Amino acid sequence: MPKTSPSSRRGRLLRRGAALLVLLAVAGYLAVQYVTGGARKPGCAVVSAGRDGARYEFTPEQAVNAATIAAVGTGRGLPERAVTIALATALQESALRNIAHGDRDSLGLFQQRPSQGWGTQKQIMDPTYAAGAFYEHLVKVPDYTRLPLTEAAQRVQRSGFPEAYAKHEPDARLLAAALTGRAAATLTCDGRPETAPGAGTDRVRAALVRDFGRDALQSAAAEVGGTASPSPSGARERDGDGRTVVLPVAADGPDGKKRAADERGWQLAHWAVANASRLHIERVAFAGREWTAGHTDSRWRTSGARGAPESGSAADAVRITTTR
Repeated sequence: MPKTSPSSRRGRLLRRGAALLVLLAVAGYLAVQYVTGGARKPGCAVVSAGRDGARYEFTPEQAVNAATIAAVGTGRGLPERAVTIALATALQESALRNIAHGDRDSLGLFQQRPSQGWGTQKQIMDPTYAAGAFYEHLVKVPDYTRLPLTEAAQRVQRSGFPEAYAKHEPDARLLAAALTGRAAATLTCDGRPETAPGAGTDRVRAALVRDFGRDALQSAAAEVGGTASPSPSGARERDGDGRTVVLPVAADGPDGKKRAADERGWQLAHWAVANASRLHIERVAFAGREWTAGHTDSRWRTSGARGAPESGSAADAVRITTTR
């Protein structure tokens, strides 16, 4: 019987070792898929309020950043067009991710550079600050709302690829319409909470103030612990359970004021849904509609509340209920 050479034995051992590594990798992948439920869609989606079927899917991380950009813009009294320009810019520069790297010393959502006077590294990595810095430069561009989006963005960014922003305009428009509140019930997320412990309504309040400003709660006469909107099954939450932030947005007066209040309500409601995973938000209700975390389709459903306002009514309050 012929003897096996040492080199042949080493070859077989290497092949077996490689096969074992592949098997371990496959086993690890299957284990992760089992624990996480397999490959899933990004987690959030925004759809057109019209009948064109337009849709943009994105991750919870991107949703949080997009909601912050919109909140900062509207908080400064800027029009929806400004928010659209800012969102398209962030989509191009960072894909709506707050990244700590980029070309040369570029950082953050808008890839702003400390060396070019945009702020310190710490400031630029704060999405609220970064969005504010972008808007400060944008409003200095003459007639920016009338310029093509890519030109307005380029006047601020001075990118080496000045035409790159245009391709993001359709998605940015969808996001801006939802996140400014003009398009009702058009933004949803699956709302699966993170594993890190939450801080209930305190964390929601702090995030509202961070994105919308210090008057976010005071001007809305927000209260915590009110009676939450009933779930679709009809089960009511206990009064004073400390899990619900109530943001009244009712407006008496001309139709214009009612429309503005309604848009404000949908902006707050969509903001809450966008932040659902990060802030452990279980339910959001407004204008007779309700979103609940964990539903397969994550749609806004008609609320089961008796006497609830009709969809689109401004005489309502946004109710944000946390998981704990």
